[in-house]
Amino acid sequence: MATVGGVLKVFSGAAPRGRCHETSHSSMTSSFFVNPFISRKKRTASRKMITPYHSKLSLGDLINVSPDGASGALCANRRFNRLELLGCKCQQAENDGETSSRDGSESWFMESKNELNPLDTMINGPNLLDFSGTPLVKDEKAGMSNGTQKNSGPLYPANVDSVEDEAWDLLRDSVVYYCGTPVGTIAAMDPSSSNVLNYDQVFIRDFIPSGIAFLLKGEYEIVRNFILHTLQLQSWEKTMDCHSPGQGLMPASFKVRTVPLEGDDSATEEVLDPDFGEAAIGRVAPVDSGLWWIILLRAYGKISGDRTVQERIDVQTGIKMIVKLCLADGFDMFPTLLVTDGSCMIDRRMGIHGHPLEIQSLFYSALLCAREMLAPEDGSADLIRALNNRLVALSFHIREYYWIDLRKLNEIYRYNTEEYSYDAVNKFNIYPDQIPPWLVEWIPNEGGYLIGNLQPAHMDFRFFSLGNFWAIASGLTTSKQSHDILDLVEAKWADLVADMPLKICYPALEGQEWQIITGSDPKNTPWSYHNAGSWPTLLWQLTVACIKMNRPEIAARAVEIAERHISRDRWPEYYDTKKARFIGKQAHLFQTWSIAGYLVAKLLLADPSLAKILVTDEDSELVNAFSCMISSNPRRKRGQRSSPQSYII
Repeated sequence: MATVGGVLKVFSGAAPRGRCHETSHSSMTSSFFVNPFISRKKRTASRKMITPYHSKLSLGDLINVSPDGASGALCANRRFNRLELLGCKCQQAENDGETSSRDGSESWFMESKNELNPLDTMINGPNLLDFSGTPLVKDEKAGMSNGTQKNSGPLYPANVDSVEDEAWDLLRDSVVYYCGTPVGTIAAMDPSSSNVLNYDQVFIRDFIPSGIAFLLKGEYEIVRNFILHTLQLQSWEKTMDCHSPGQGLMPASFKVRTVPLEGDDSATEEVLDPDFGEAAIGRVAPVDSGLWWIILLRAYGKISGDRTVQERIDVQTGIKMIVKLCLADGFDMFPTLLVTDGSCMIDRRMGIHGHPLEIQSLFYSALLCAREMLAPEDGSADLIRALNNRLVALSFHIREYYWIDLRKLNEIYRYNTEEYSYDAVNKFNIYPDQIPPWLVEWIPNEGGYLIGNLQPAHMDFRFFSLGNFWAIASGLTTSKQSHDILDLVEAKWADLVADMPLKICYPALEGQEWQIITGSDPKNTPWSYHNAGSWPTLLWQLTVACIKMNRPEIAARAVEIAERHISRDRWPEYYDTKKARFIGKQAHLFQTWSIAGYLVAKLLLADPSLAKILVTDEDSELVNAFSCMISSNPRRKRGQRSSPQSYII
């Protein structure tokens, strides 16, 4: 049992499960056959050479690990490092690997389907890079034989303006290749910056608008590869000072590196090197990466019609691992997701620790998408039940307690405090003096929004764009609340849009408040970067929200403003000053998601029906459950339990 436990530990965490190989299941009890290609190139050679080789790895070697299952103890105590295991060792299968893999392991999977074990991927999963047998890929290859991508029809006008042409050229120039196939886009290609930092990596959240742009254009391959390669990275057990985050975490970014090939110093191979936050500024693990991954996976399936990717066993396992990580019980009474500063798009200290709106909107959206894609099997029943319960509680909590308008502000202004009991009105002990002076003058008579954060004795009244827009797109807000948010955007256009869309939040932290909350962050000075800077990439989220509420003219007006000088300004990452009149002092130029966000907005405005791949409508069951919670008396006292609770002491 000790040896078997060691094997499971190796595959479930101590080593990654994402290996690019082909497995033979005809004699699974005796051996694994790995028949990969290695992408090699002589250091002195000018072109890459692909050299096949064969190796046989017996199951006995796999089980020959130390009893404690030490990390890296694999194949007769040979130690594998993480770069080696994600090396470029791809080979296209000669037959449909998915059929053979599933048939050969059906009985094993049925016995363990209730366990979320990443070993599923290694034994049951199909060849991670083999799509040659699917009709979709055959059609795409036929359409690309002349160098163009096949499309079902003319989705866009034949003549596009020069800004769009330039944006597409830049987006395609940013594509990153691994094993000769596209897997993502780098964060920025700024030739004027000598300080690259990690902007030469593929970020999960940054690739989302790029991926959606390619999907809307009918180019599916890069998105499919991105989804599957990042899935391979999911189970890395990454550490920070000997501490590892929860299993199921998706990386913040990854980089394609070229490293020497073991045993041949004259050759090299490509490897995927992920960053889970252990190298990031602030050393904060990303919460939003896995949520965005699920949203992109659903969008890919809806627009391409290729549901085989989300039906794969390894992808289903990946979805479950993300959802289970987010639904894990903790020391919290709220249905919202508890996170720390820097775990999302606002990746520096900005006082958003706790329950920031952005994460709650993405969390709600990802849960809906996951429920739609999870296979209806016995092993998923409990997870889907927990997921549904969380959706109901989360929607009620956000709609009821995060919403602010003039009426609600008057209610908070007259709150009583120190209320103890189940029928308290001021449940979170919010002090009326917390209402900031700027909000009293800023809140319009018509319209409202979701506040940025809610914690005991604290309401963050700042307006956060991404959280509000994605709450509309996901159906987290009611129809009236969604229209009220867009009403507020129109009423406060000069503040939120100004000369370049779109403020990431409003207003900025200034003075002593800025010093205390940001730690005197020199990059987050007032009206810059995440401290109320203006980010062109937010155009696409605004567009999705406006199209869903049948008000696309709002987004069209914002896109028109951006077009006036975003190309001339060389596609900056963000803009500074209250009116967004200056390119950010430390902003990278030719920022990929600024380019992609603009393109997605243009494509959606050209064909609003395409927004259906991103939006989720209000669920009737959730609406009914929410109505029951509202109609019941919120001040009722908790009644006696039907049966006494017994405790073990």
